[in-house]
Amino acid sequence: MARRSTSNVWVLSTPHPPPPTQVTYKTPVPTGDVYFAETFDDGTLDRYSRIHLPPRAAKKIQRKSLMHARIHEPLKENKVPGDQGLVLKSRAKHHAISAMLNKPFVFKDEPLVIQYEVNFQNGIDCGGAYIKLLTDTGNLNLEQFHDRTPYTLMFGPDKCGEDYKLHFIFRHQNPLNKDMEEKHAKRADVDLKKFYTDKKTHLYTLVLNPDNSYEMLIDQSSVSRGSLLHDVVPPVNPAKEIDDPNDSKPEDWDEKAKIPDPEATKPDDWDEDAPAKIDDPDALKPEGWLDDEPDFVADSTAEKPEDWDEEMDGEWEAPQVPNPACETAPGCGEWKRPQINNPQYKGKWKAPLVDNPNYQGVWKPRKIDNPDYFEDLQPFRMAPFKAVGLELWSMTSDIYFDNFIITSHKEVADRWASDSWGLKKLVASANEPGIFAQLMTAAEERPWLWVIYILTVGLPIGLAVLFCWPKKSDDDYVYKKVDPARADVEEEDEEDEEEQEAAAADEEDKAAEATHGAAAAG
Repeated sequence: MARRSTSNVWVLSTPHPPPPTQVTYKTPVPTGDVYFAETFDDGTLDRYSRIHLPPRAAKKIQRKSLMHARIHEPLKENKVPGDQGLVLKSRAKHHAISAMLNKPFVFKDEPLVIQYEVNFQNGIDCGGAYIKLLTDTGNLNLEQFHDRTPYTLMFGPDKCGEDYKLHFIFRHQNPLNKDMEEKHAKRADVDLKKFYTDKKTHLYTLVLNPDNSYEMLIDQSSVSRGSLLHDVVPPVNPAKEIDDPNDSKPEDWDEKAKIPDPEATKPDDWDEDAPAKIDDPDALKPEGWLDDEPDFVADSTAEKPEDWDEEMDGEWEAPQVPNPACETAPGCGEWKRPQINNPQYKGKWKAPLVDNPNYQGVWKPRKIDNPDYFEDLQPFRMAPFKAVGLELWSMTSDIYFDNFIITSHKEVADRWASDSWGLKKLVASANEPGIFAQLMTAAEERPWLWVIYILTVGLPIGLAVLFCWPKKSDDDYVYKKVDPARADVEEEDEEDEEEQEAAAADEEDKAAEATHGAAAAG
């Protein structure tokens, strides 16, 4: 049975039944030296401090309850049997929880590796899921933990609107005036949107090295890397020189690189009064144009309303409707020539620009030594920290946290991830929908993908039909070419026979005439 607290702050929930995809889960155990490791699998929060702010302090920082409805429970989807996490349950509330490290971390000669998992199970509208490493001030009291508690660095995802961020912020102390100033690492080099919207568990890792280099990773892939000396805003070290605040530009300083040519004159034929548009002299009025017909006429079918009061409403007039006579005509009313560009138009004359002989360049104040200059070549040597805390506000509920680890060895964090996040990734991959379902889902979100789908599928089919459709054999083509030739031969033979018959008939006639002539002579 689930054990619920009576203070509506913490709730311990039993695991849900195992999913269809079976995996063997065992609570991960660090394989090396760590400063902090938390799986939330034991179902207790004994190591975490509850917030007890005095009423005045709570009112001052505008918080009524800094811990609000957090519970241990498994993931909503892609559950790993036996695995639990810490869940931010309430929306539009402030939340806070913190715990001491096994031992303080002192920035000396070893790297710092911070790693944990986050799942935005309901997506994220506006809110953060970052952690704070709380500075070892000597009087740190976790029961008084709030948003103004000093921290050494802050790391993790944050989103509001369409601004998707992965924060890495550290506090650097000015060696001259001892003030603390936040330094923000540059934005990630990749688009982070999918990590906030796919409702999957993602692994966030920060690696800080003694040589001042840093790297941020998501799911063990680098998304940003840089140097604490060169890739943070504002920079750790101020400029050696600054603009002299007391310097001012001389009144006769000439910053114009070009000036109108003082020797240029307007040409005599330049007409500044010529209009830009003129009537087209070649235009002709279309035949059938109805000059005497208006475009609109009074509606002959309209009737004055019965309640029309001419004293109050004035003289009633029928509403105007398009003139029926103009429906078949090219136009009605007074015909006007269309306007065309005026070939003589030149506009207002201006002298051409020439180089300014008195040009002195863009004025800049002189440089002076920066009185606030300092040089810190080891910003990695930050203030030691001794606790980890979540101090969040979110407009989205059910943000899932799990498997925090702080160590000096990247391989220890990687092994920890393989025993924890790796199993979640395996279950999520096994439960992924088929490729067809994924394509349909993508097309619903981006309709233009249908064009790509059609071209990808239709083009190969069309080419296959074009080049692979059965062809007629070569014999058919040979036969077709030979057939007309045989017909021509037969026709020629018939013509020859007819000519031979005609010649024979002529010879018979001649022979008959000769015989008849001889008989007559005798």
